[in-house]
Amino acid sequence: MSQDIYIKNKRAYFEYAILDKYTAGIKLLGTEIKSIREGKANLNDAFCTFIDSQLYVRNLHISEYSYGSFYNHEAKRDRVLLLNKKELKKLQTRGEEKGLTIVPLALFISERGFAKLEIGLAQGKKTYDKRESLKERDTKVEMERAMKR
Repeated sequence: MSQDIYIKNKRAYFEYAILDKYTAGIKLLGTEIKSIREGKANLNDAFCTFIDSQLYVRNLHISEYSYGSFYNHEAKRDRVLLLNKKELKKLQTRGEEKGLTIVPLALFISERGFAKLEIGLAQGKKTYDKRESLKERDTKVEMERAMKR
């Protein structure tokens, strides 16, 4: 199976400095995985939170499956993330520290056909950090243009 579905959360890389990255499985319904394979998912407003020692992703928008009947899923429901106990414990302790949060970075289909969510332990950027990342991106684009000439 090819990994042609890779939905990235560009805003997370702009808003946060990523400290650690983890790959987690997602507990999905049948129509949700079909919608993801069509590429109809949005990570922009999504965030992760712990509820009763389980990690959930909230506000992950997966559009309803176009060919689904009354079995269709709710677009913005809470979904359980599947990680090892050791990773969950580490994320929970680090996530409680001041200024750190858990953010979804990318949604993709693995080689075995499972939907995976790349999450990151992140720290919020200040406005001057955001301006600096914009400057870096602009200089990178200018360098690429100069190399093409």
